[in-house]
Amino acid sequence: MTPEIAFVLGVLVVSLILFISEIIRMDLVALLVLCALAVRGLVDADQAFAGFSNSAVITVWAMFILSEGLTRTGIADIIGRQVMRIGGRREMAMIFVIMVTGAVLSAFMNNIGVAALMLPVVVEVSRRTRIPASRLLMPLAYSTLLGGLMTLIGTPPNLLISESMTQNGYAPFKLFDFTPLGGGVMIVGVLFVAFLGRFLLPKHRAARGKHVSQRSLRARYKLHEHTFMLRVPRRSILVGKTLAESRVGTSTDLIILALVRDGRSETLPNRQTVLRGGDGILVQGRLDQFRELRRWSDLVIEREAPVLKSMVAAKVAYAEVTIADTSPLVSELLRHAAFRRRFNVSVVGLRRQNQYRLTNLAYVPLRKNERVLVQGEVEAIEQLDKFSDFSEVVKLEPDRLEEQYHTKERMFVVRIPKASDLVGATLSKSRLADVFDFRVVAVFREGTLNVMPRDDEELVGGDLLLVEGQLEDLEVLRGLQELVIETSVPAKHGAFESERLTLMDATLDPRSRLAGRTVGELNFRERYGIELAGIWREGETVGADLAEERLHIGDALLLLGPRDRLQLLESDSDFLVLTPLGQKPPDTRRAPLAAAIMLGVVLTVMLGYAPISIAAVVGGSIMVLTGCLNMEQAYRAIDWRAIFLIAGMLPLGTAMQDTGAATYLANQVMAFLGEAGPWPVIMGLYVLTAMATMIIPTAALVVLMSPIVLSAMADMGLQPETAMMAVAMAASASFTSPISHPANILVMGPGGYRFIDYLKVGVPLTIVVFIAVMVLLPILWPLQAI
Repeated sequence: MTPEIAFVLGVLVVSLILFISEIIRMDLVALLVLCALAVRGLVDADQAFAGFSNSAVITVWAMFILSEGLTRTGIADIIGRQVMRIGGRREMAMIFVIMVTGAVLSAFMNNIGVAALMLPVVVEVSRRTRIPASRLLMPLAYSTLLGGLMTLIGTPPNLLISESMTQNGYAPFKLFDFTPLGGGVMIVGVLFVAFLGRFLLPKHRAARGKHVSQRSLRARYKLHEHTFMLRVPRRSILVGKTLAESRVGTSTDLIILALVRDGRSETLPNRQTVLRGGDGILVQGRLDQFRELRRWSDLVIEREAPVLKSMVAAKVAYAEVTIADTSPLVSELLRHAAFRRRFNVSVVGLRRQNQYRLTNLAYVPLRKNERVLVQGEVEAIEQLDKFSDFSEVVKLEPDRLEEQYHTKERMFVVRIPKASDLVGATLSKSRLADVFDFRVVAVFREGTLNVMPRDDEELVGGDLLLVEGQLEDLEVLRGLQELVIETSVPAKHGAFESERLTLMDATLDPRSRLAGRTVGELNFRERYGIELAGIWREGETVGADLAEERLHIGDALLLLGPRDRLQLLESDSDFLVLTPLGQKPPDTRRAPLAAAIMLGVVLTVMLGYAPISIAAVVGGSIMVLTGCLNMEQAYRAIDWRAIFLIAGMLPLGTAMQDTGAATYLANQVMAFLGEAGPWPVIMGLYVLTAMATMIIPTAALVVLMSPIVLSAMADMGLQPETAMMAVAMAASASFTSPISHPANILVMGPGGYRFIDYLKVGVPLTIVVFIAVMVLLPILWPLQAI
């Protein structure tokens, strides 16, 4: 093994580990692979960046645009009506029609786009036919994978396989070379799922009708389990304060559903609404966390404690830190406890363009170059220079600190009563910092001063706490204690039946910019005028502590708000709406034009007038010129992560070929299977590829497997077409895991699927497809000697 081969194999192993662990996002891994090979000199500059001008990569992004044009011209509405008309109400027939439709579309459109296109259609079919969505959505996802097998443009692995053939001196596959084998496999797969595999699908109860749909959504997300009423007493401290000032909504991430006053309900009330005695506040959230917060109203204010304050002043220091451009903190919400654990200091305030902010810090996304005032022990402040999250650390002297932030006015001392419920409680569960910006600077107990106590510090009766915050907020905390909790809220409360308050089921679009961001960071109320009431993920409901949850592709989202606000999401490219709200049907006037453009692309390639890359780019350009979509929509349609993933990994395939690493790996395969003959080798390569789809992105997998297959076939003196076709089939048949293909992830939340559901159906389907490929391959693509 030469040093070059060892280096390439090392890059290969490291990239596989990063793909599997997801420590670094996949497209960045691909760019790092490109950089490593170029810096080592194993590929020159032209080879390193050839992936971005590669005809297969160009075809992939052009197909994204073509698919988006077909989607935006209302093809989904036309298809939905036809599916309903042909499929009837029988489950087996409906599964068959949906799978055939998805497969045919995926032969000429991006399969992720087809899944997104058909998802709302199939959910609506489920609602009208009363066939559970869980019986239809997984077959839909599988049909897009099966359909992609049928043509060169059906899926990126087919294009990459063909491009690899071209680069190594072999004739590339033509547009319909995949059709006989892929079509046969598709028919076998569809028949298996429709007739036998459907019995392995989970069966969740279907929604019936519009009003039942609203009730079924509440039941599915268990909304009633987290709904309760807070009654404002006549002489409460909160009377005369606004909802925002009362901190009811922010106290434990409660969602205020309605304000009940004099027998009438005002749904989603304005936060500036002034509270009156006798008001009922209908909220959704965790009651136990709300009760935990209310315990802190037992604190007793100590008016004077100058000695304690002076003792603390000698041990505590302050500094302004500037958030670095590259810090992961940028755009994240400030979470006091997490910041404290990471840097061993507490956040006191923010300085943004010479404006000082000391309250409601937990709901402010941090910005690059923003200055943050932190407080900690002297040693902890001195350690801040070591963190790359901060581009600058400036220690503040007491005079400057007081001049800019007036911290002395925000210091007060409270005592824990001997018989208080707080005895034995810890600071970590209180949420005092996130709700009221209270920070416990020190605990004085039996003559001992504990500065900057740990979150797991247990409180003892008689403790004196030096707290930084607004003393007035302690009165608000006592007001929360006065609220009367009413847990017996009727499931059919008037607020839920209001025309103003509507529930909507949605999921994230595969290209959504919201994926990976926390619910608190997105702030649905401020951004969209609605609330996120629950998440359905892997068959389980997430209905509490939503602010900390990161959204993922495949999550089903229960959105709550006014009908007009929710309807705006139907045109938002970040969402796929699953629950109809009587929206206007899409404008399908350009649908025939879009279909004609797509047909023109196919005919141009089929008749040999232009290569697929040129035809696809021309077709996409005509789509934009004719108004099927605009240029901004075209840019948004492209999955740039997939483009950079493919372009970045292609140099690794080149390096494997040029350095002999591919030949080395092929020799290992041949040593293990070579004596059994060519067909066992092809079967082994197929099984290896199919298993790897569970953990490696299919496009990257094909780039890695292609040089190995070419070398193995060359060693056996055989043309590579047969083996390359087998690997293409294996790479696209990703049925066994939700993470093996984005189409599988997309239907996971809306279908209520768990990981085990994919194994129950996907493993038998994978075996059936393997048998079909091995039966048809020798007939359609017999082995030929070089």
